Formats: sequence, structure tokens, C-alpha cells
Amino acid sequence: MEIITHQTIVTKIAEVISDNLVINNNQDGLELLVNLYYQDFDGIILHEKNIKPTFFDLKSGMAGEVLQKFSTYGVCLSIVGDFSKYTSNSLHDFIYESNKGRLISFVSSVSNAISKLTA
Repeated sequence: MEIITHQTIVTKIAEVISDNLVINNNQDGLELLVNLYYQDFDGIILHEKNIKPTFFDLKSGMAGEVLQKFSTYGVCLSIVGDFSKYTSNSLHDFIYESNKGRLISFVSSVSNAISKLTA
């Protein structure tokens, strides 16, 4: 796993790069969050391919638990990927509602993620 830092005048963003899954379960999400939080990152960019697909099945509860931790710590998260392949209406509604806020976003590119995290 590699961390690329995107620094703006006021925001320090960590982009997580990996060829493997980074978040396999709730604990992985918490450990990544805490590790980057204590390195003074204001926002985190994760790629969809690095998150276990179970995360995107809202019935599993994984997304809710992981994203609640980000909310508790006040760290913004942007997940980059193509979410059109998911057929769940509830997931699409969740993504839509998340994107209306500032804390959690689902975007199609790193540049969109950076824009969202620095807005």
C-alpha cells in the first residue's frame, strides 16, 4: 500500500494506492482511518477496487459501520470508482444522499475527489 499526498493551501488529502484489497472488514476501515487521522490528513481518497464488494451491499452493514467511524472522527472520505455496475436501488439512493453532503462522497475520478474534499 502506498499513500500519495495531495496538499492544497488548507487541506491535506491521502490517496490510498494498492493492488490489493485495503478494506476487507470494519476493523481494516477503522485502522486505516486512525492511521491517516494521526498523520494529520483532513481527507482520504479510496478506490472502489480496494474495498471488499460486501461493503457495497448495504444489508451487510459494513458500509454503515465504516462510514460512521469517518463521521465520528470528522474525516472526509471520497470513494473513486464506477458505481453504475451496482444494481441496488438503495445503494444508488445512499450514494446520491452521501454526495449531497460534505463528509462522504462517491465520485468517478481522483480529480473529482480532490475537488469534493477541498470544497
